[in-house]
Amino acid sequence: MRLGVIADDFTGATDIASFLVQNGLSAIQFSGVPTQSGPLSAQAIVISLKSRSCPPAQAVAQSLAALEWLQQQGCDRFYFKYCSTFDSTAQGNIGPVTDALLAALGETQTVISPALPVNGRTVYQGYLFVGDRLLAESGMRHHPVTPMTDSSLVRLMERQAQGRAAVIDAAELDRGAAAVAARLDDLRAQGIRYAVLDALHEQHLLTQGEALKQMRLVTGGSGLAIGIARAWAPAMQDSDAQRAGWPQGDRAVVLSGSCSQMTNRQVAAYRQQAPAQEVNVERCIADAAGYAAALCDWVEANAASPLAPLLYATADPQQLQAIQRQYGAARSSEAVEQLFAAVARALKSRGWQRFIVAGGETSGVVAQALGVTAFHIGPAISPGVPWVRDIHQPLSLALKSGNFGDEQFFARAQQEFLP
Repeated sequence: MRLGVIADDFTGATDIASFLVQNGLSAIQFSGVPTQSGPLSAQAIVISLKSRSCPPAQAVAQSLAALEWLQQQGCDRFYFKYCSTFDSTAQGNIGPVTDALLAALGETQTVISPALPVNGRTVYQGYLFVGDRLLAESGMRHHPVTPMTDSSLVRLMERQAQGRAAVIDAAELDRGAAAVAARLDDLRAQGIRYAVLDALHEQHLLTQGEALKQMRLVTGGSGLAIGIARAWAPAMQDSDAQRAGWPQGDRAVVLSGSCSQMTNRQVAAYRQQAPAQEVNVERCIADAAGYAAALCDWVEANAASPLAPLLYATADPQQLQAIQRQYGAARSSEAVEQLFAAVARALKSRGWQRFIVAGGETSGVVAQALGVTAFHIGPAISPGVPWVRDIHQPLSLALKSGNFGDEQFFARAQQEFLP
């Protein structure tokens, strides 16, 4: 069997690829749907899209194109990967993409499993928790693009999808994989299209993986990948992919575009340790090229610092709202993303080879600007956040989803994983 993974953003793709590799499956990741293919030896192929926040029809089209390409590579099991905080709206995109993939595969049922207990994402009685808080009471309630104001995965899924959902609770998971598989059959007979899976700890994920080993399409965060990989590759060992992805290069830079609560804390901590420069949105809009060149000069002037210089567009919710009121949400976001893209391209031309990036959208933009299309998965800096190494160029990247990692993430990425 070969697993094909369709991820709705760049850091989500590296997140799940890291868990697959750590738990015994070799993996290779592509940025976007490849336009051509060659021999691939990996047991899992991961495609990262930029489909989390785009119009639903566009997300569906991208996902179906990824599915078709993965089928051409011989994949016969598929995994739709979204964020562990179920980032979406009443219109999508998780529901519409799931429905489209089910229809394309001729399947009538799948699972919803966003849990990642190691990062504080758990599901109980079908409700998603972030740490000890319900999703709707966490910082995700105020997300600028996909504010999460409901914690019930059943309600969230049924609002944006075309079928009914039901819960397989923690007590059922405790009974083991056979009980879960039997319950899935019961729900299918009742016309339940989406089975929401509780998960309070890693053993629940392992049980899920065993129960779902033969399901053609699963959906979830990266946690379910632990169970799927262990079920497929029970004899765990270090993989060539992990060794091949070890970081290289003698100059690093940190680029932070995320406004999540954790990234705010990471930036605040790192600013006390290393040179840091805040990105000015007005200058991004007024003189993007000149401003990018000035920031590159600043990075180069601070290259000798023991820790890499930081450029950050991170802001707290009040600052972000003020920026969006002044410049418009779409315009300000696009300006910052394009600035980071220009800075990354310029630094690459000046010899920079290591890029530590915070934020899913920012990571995708930076990787695209650097011409990164496929890479090996390396050692994990934090759960779900590995170093990755470009297959074709001497570039290494650490691509962090907004809420992932501890407060010392930026420093540890450099100090614990020396080239």
